[in-house]
Amino acid sequence: MLKIALTKGRLEKSTVDLFEKMGLDVSAFETKGRKLILPVGDEIEVVLAKAPDVITYVEHGVCDIGVVGKDTITERGGAFYEVLDLGFGKCKFALAAPKDSDFYSGYDVKRLASKYPQVTRDFFARKGMDVDIIKIEGSVELAPLLGLVDGIVDLVETGNTLRENGLVEVEDVMQVSARLIVNVASMKLKKNEINALIDKIEALKEEVK
Repeated sequence: MLKIALTKGRLEKSTVDLFEKMGLDVSAFETKGRKLILPVGDEIEVVLAKAPDVITYVEHGVCDIGVVGKDTITERGGAFYEVLDLGFGKCKFALAAPKDSDFYSGYDVKRLASKYPQVTRDFFARKGMDVDIIKIEGSVELAPLLGLVDGIVDLVETGNTLRENGLVEVEDVMQVSARLIVNVASMKLKKNEINALIDKIEALKEEVK
């Protein structure tokens, strides 16, 4: 049996839809209530978790496979195989700043707010820029409005939240989507089962194209 850690929320729904298209029994999700471990047919057991915990469970081998966003993978890192772009959960990281500002002007060290300091640091390191980063847990858009920072790096889908708060996208930072990750030991010990699952998913992706 394969144990799959699944990010709660939107990625959970999209993954369950994928399982259903693969002909797997997902009826347990219809009446799941507050259950966090659910069967998918006789071959898969799903563990519902927050995104960073998905990586933890896969890294430590209590789950063989994980479904998690590229945003969490990039920010958190870890020892596992990233084997497949699932093609859903798409959004992007963007650099945004107040609409009347010129973010790249001047020589002062820029200050940024983000829930993703590592993603932000890596982006500006590639530009050879030294920046100050303040980690914000809540609504990142508040930080420039309060004069705390020059700009933000955050996940963007439609851009509506930015516009409503007087911010504009300055530059795309990175495209994001859901990825399939695999525990290093499981890739050897359960190679055939894991490869069979990957093949089924890839075949479905080809049908959708």
